[in-house]
Amino acid sequence: MENSSGAIVSIGDAASELGISVKTLRRWADSGKIRSERSPTGQRRFYLSDIKRITPRDLKQLDSRVTINYARVSSNDQKQDLVRQVQALESFSASNGWQFETIQDLGSGLNYQKKGLQKLLKRILSGEIGRLVITHKDRLLRFGAELVFAMCEEYEVEVVIINKSSEEVTFEQELVSDMIELVTVFSARLYGARSKKNKQMIDGITSVIEEVK
Repeated sequence: MENSSGAIVSIGDAASELGISVKTLRRWADSGKIRSERSPTGQRRFYLSDIKRITPRDLKQLDSRVTINYARVSSNDQKQDLVRQVQALESFSASNGWQFETIQDLGSGLNYQKKGLQKLLKRILSGEIGRLVITHKDRLLRFGAELVFAMCEEYEVEVVIINKSSEEVTFEQELVSDMIELVTVFSARLYGARSKKNKQMIDGITSVIEEVK
């Protein structure tokens, strides 16, 4: 099909020509990275001349996207576990021949403001990452990991979860730590961080958690 600006093709043909998914091509069009127009039926159409101009640069960019290994522990006394995570992730990525970088984080799985996690999210949004490798889903976040996975899907980041059984003890220990942190945050909001009532509540619930863990 042609118009006054040259030959145009459907979104499926354009995506195939570029070697990317239809979802990625829609995102490019929405951001203004590539021109598109609507057919009388509302379907996107793309200019073949634009596709030929973009293909060499962007295919190279997609091929060079890096694999990110993400490792996290909750506290300083778990640093040996962090070392083991990093070793497992890097060994796994190297054995698959992936070009990789490793991001390490120290902080609760309930904390969304960790420096490493923030760095990871920014790089996903920038389109630099092609693959995310973690040892277990909860290494990313205790609650809300699915939101990060949805972001990865949108930006075509493959998620690889190794799921090592040796993490079972660490999982229980970190869950206790996260529960205590959750109690601390909410009781501080209710009674004030330095109040006597806040301290009593934290001490009481911490004792219960420690007894049943």
